[in-house]
Amino acid sequence: MATQTPTIDSQVHAYERNRPERPWIGYLQGPDEVTGDDMTAAMDAVGVDGALLVSPFSMYRYDPAYVLEVYAKHPGRFGLIKPFDPQSEAVADEVAEWAGTPGVVGARIMLTAQEFEADDPGINRILASGAQAGFPVNVMCSGKLPLFLELARRHPDTQMVVDHVGIAQPSEPPAPPEPFADLANVVSLAACDNVSIKISGACTLSHQPFPYPDIWEYLRQVFDAFGFERCMWGTDWTRAVGVLSYEQGVEAFRVTDQLSDSERSALMGGTLAKIYNWSPN
Repeated sequence: MATQTPTIDSQVHAYERNRPERPWIGYLQGPDEVTGDDMTAAMDAVGVDGALLVSPFSMYRYDPAYVLEVYAKHPGRFGLIKPFDPQSEAVADEVAEWAGTPGVVGARIMLTAQEFEADDPGINRILASGAQAGFPVNVMCSGKLPLFLELARRHPDTQMVVDHVGIAQPSEPPAPPEPFADLANVVSLAACDNVSIKISGACTLSHQPFPYPDIWEYLRQVFDAFGFERCMWGTDWTRAVGVLSYEQGVEAFRVTDQLSDSERSALMGGTLAKIYNWSPN
């Protein structure tokens, strides 16, 4: 009997409430806290087997202490990703150390955190270190897609992953009038074989209620450009909480008639397991 492909969410966040022992540096749209236990319960309720747990830059910047705690408590459920500081002189060593940490599946760059050039030494160190570590570098790059393209060409041996369809997404409704205005730049990234894309948070770009039928003509262009072997579904929970429930972010991809069974299986877990070399257990 064939084993069923696990359902894996390509991006979720967990964090504790703001407190002196672990203060927030900034703010992420969402509840006062979403602990690892909360996130696991939300996944259990809708049959999501595992998720990539991304340490939230908005709150903890470059400190992964909380996601490491969550992993220790739920070791089979989460693959860990954290953002790195391009300003750090030791960033190459930091990536190497992170790569050797149990549960770790990737690194993250926040191109949206400030203005960067393609020759930024820190950014290029992180990307080169990702290739050396043999794991993907996830890039928050909405509004910075030409820069992403230049970096992807400079680092053909680094598996780079576009976060959140490469498109700026709202934390509360309504979606912008032309949410997919930057789609041509997204599609252009598919020319680089080393680039994959997270179809994460896509439901927040809809102007219609669940199951968000108006996003599919745009997503189909992404699927056609990248192929399902480079596309990974995700919810971007809990950033999306002001727009939809966790269940809606999952079920929209299950109930749509826009995906064949094999496409759905690849998109909702099969591709991620290959790209990140990780599956929940």
